[in-house]
Amino acid sequence: MDTLRLVKISKFLSKHLRHQPDGIGIKLDPGGWVAVEELLAACANHNFPIAHQELQEVVATSEKKRFSFDATGTLIRANQGHSVEVDLQLQSVVPPDVLYHGTGSTAVESIMQTGLRKMSRHHVHLSADIATAKVVGARHGKPVVFAVDAAAMHQAGYNFYCSDNGVWLVDLVPPEYLHTI
Repeated sequence: MDTLRLVKISKFLSKHLRHQPDGIGIKLDPGGWVAVEELLAACANHNFPIAHQELQEVVATSEKKRFSFDATGTLIRANQGHSVEVDLQLQSVVPPDVLYHGTGSTAVESIMQTGLRKMSRHHVHLSADIATAKVVGARHGKPVVFAVDAAAMHQAGYNFYCSDNGVWLVDLVPPEYLHTI
């Protein structure tokens, strides 16, 4: 299938499953789910028709695994990154001892003062490996990777979640749990 078309679909889905569901007239159910058929109909009604096969391919082949189907394949959701209010119904889990966060070099001073904050999102996003954090950081300029002492945070009572695509989520990371790599 055409790669450019799949990227365009992914961006459209990100916009409407993470940020503006009402923009195409859908409502996210608990867990962030929407019926696949409802989503496809809404897309078509808003001049962006998506074939069921295209939707399946975006979910299956997206490098970032931003979306997932439920076990029945009849519901779809964005795995994380929402700016609209939604309870993803994630369960708190014990994190690895160290997690990583990538950012651009211009944000380092501010982060060292205030920590990592979720800003307009529901959670701070963390990676299980340095390589992924570097890729994320590169989207914001010259990449800098922070190591997060997740074990100490967990011990101090912070809750961690892991989304379906392996992105680690936490409400905030105070500066005392951070150091640059």
